[in-house]
Amino acid sequence: MIENKVDESLLVIGILLNFLTNCRKYKSDERQYKITLSEKVKNEFVLLTITDSGLGIDLELYEDRLFSLYETFHNHIDSKGLGLFITKNQIESLGGKVTVKSVLNQGTSFNVYLKEA
Repeated sequence: MIENKVDESLLVIGILLNFLTNCRKYKSDERQYKITLSEKVKNEFVLLTITDSGLGIDLELYEDRLFSLYETFHNHIDSKGLGLFITKNQIESLGGKVTVKSVLNQGTSFNVYLKEA
């Protein structure tokens, strides 16, 4: 049982690391770089919110494909279209879900809902 908790903790660390890496990778040169990470309990979930002041994502164009394999939304040399796909699968493997709000050229906010232990 302890091994499962360690495995779950490592997954959560990986999930957060991917979102934070994306925040840095897709920051805007036009405004101050800011990342906010918050946590609260909501119903039977722990809600982790990761918000940035980056490039944002045009959800009208990309929302249906946002978490698809090999999908990229900005011309960045390191974009492979793997991170959000893998991260969503990791979240779901923990019984959670992820939602996103984004405004192009203003920033993005990911809400990660994970079942309370």
